[in-house]
Amino acid sequence: MTSLAILLIGFSLFSALSLAFTHFRSDQYKVHERSRRMGQVLLVCLCILQVAHFVWLHLDLPWVQTLLYRMTLFSVAPTFYLFSQPLLKPDVSPTYHPAMLAHVLPLIVVPFLPSDLALPLAFIIGAGYLLWLGRSLYVLRDDREDFFREMMILGVVFGIAIGVSLLGLVQASLQGKLFFSLYSIAIGIAFFLVHTALGLRPQLPAEVSETAQAAYGNSTLKNVDCENALLRLEALMTSERLYASPELSLPILAEQLGLSTHQLSELMNARLGKGFSRYLRERRVMAAKIALCNEPSASVLSIGLCVGFTSQSNFYEAFREIEGTTPGQYRKLQRNGESE
Repeated sequence: MTSLAILLIGFSLFSALSLAFTHFRSDQYKVHERSRRMGQVLLVCLCILQVAHFVWLHLDLPWVQTLLYRMTLFSVAPTFYLFSQPLLKPDVSPTYHPAMLAHVLPLIVVPFLPSDLALPLAFIIGAGYLLWLGRSLYVLRDDREDFFREMMILGVVFGIAIGVSLLGLVQASLQGKLFFSLYSIAIGIAFFLVHTALGLRPQLPAEVSETAQAAYGNSTLKNVDCENALLRLEALMTSERLYASPELSLPILAEQLGLSTHQLSELMNARLGKGFSRYLRERRVMAAKIALCNEPSASVLSIGLCVGFTSQSNFYEAFREIEGTTPGQYRKLQRNGESE
């Protein structure tokens, strides 16, 4: 058990570093900067916990009894809440506001709590945040087919978190280092599952946010000529190649169409069956496919940049997600098909 825990601690630290550089980039969270920052803080908190677990399990140094460990433990759930809230709740303020201080209050009282009470209380508070998360995700139940695999994976992560919370309540009765071994393993498995979900759908946070925005509120399309708006959208993409602008975002496109961001988000989800992020990636990949065939001398990277992607990694992620292969492999297959 301890050996598995140490192995997954190492995996967690590597995963946190990987997510920081590959997922929590500014281009992935253009309209959710607060979520990006809170996601980075969450990674740091989990790394601190895992390092403390390693030092305790492998070196027998009781870092899990330090004030830093307890404060970090109390920070995980509020930080995850502040990361998730803008993604799952439409109309939430994208900036920081005084009400957020309420989530810091547990940290203020931690230094005054005895260690045998601090850990169970931290997991009780964490369970409360998990209930909020479960309630927020429930609103997406009608869209579960669109996110079936990803929601199943996140559901397992949710189940692991609930299990750890329950173990935290009785951790004092568990023998030796068993609880911290199990906690380390749980964090490692959660990292693996998150990597799997993002591998299947790199833009998952943005797409969940758009779906939640459309699912929560009342319809904003009552006074909108939807057919005309869709025709104008198609014209902007076909004639003006608006998708090729790397700076294109939901607010910018909504302004071009004379709609609010909520109206455009609902229009796309209701009429096209996809959110803005997915729609934009599909348009760019469609244009890239044509260019890959028509411009055999152009490099793959130049084509990706020409259709609006900001980096080769973004281009490859989107192309593989939509076509199931890389741009280079797609071009090669098309050439082989033409020569036969």
